[in-house]
Amino acid sequence: MTMFAIIEDSGTQFRVEPGQTLAIDLRADAQDGQTLTFDRVMLANGGAASVIGAPVIDGASVTGEVVEALSKGPKLEVQKFRRRKNSRRHTGHRQKYTLVRITDISVPGLQVVETPKASEAAAAESAE
Repeated sequence: MTMFAIIEDSGTQFRVEPGQTLAIDLRADAQDGQTLTFDRVMLANGGAASVIGAPVIDGASVTGEVVEALSKGPKLEVQKFRRRKNSRRHTGHRQKYTLVRITDISVPGLQVVETPKASEAAAAESAE
């Protein structure tokens, strides 16, 4: 089991792990390579017992590096049609995101229990 945390950003909760790429709402002031810090960590787990905030964990933070400052989501098209009224409306929307790669999860008092992949494979072979 790997370390993970649940963070809140712009009213949305995300489950993040180190190395994961995350699409958050657009940050107009973000630049490629910049470091972002998310301090609203609601839950963290390192493989043992979880640390749960009420509502957030004091002193906990998740850091990430901006991979792409402006990324666009899929194009959404909306059509409204009223029959027999000669009324048609066509609009579109394309959401803008900022892509962030999670680099570190820092939670005071969190017990981290990492099980390396190599030792799991060796244990599986010795059991056979």
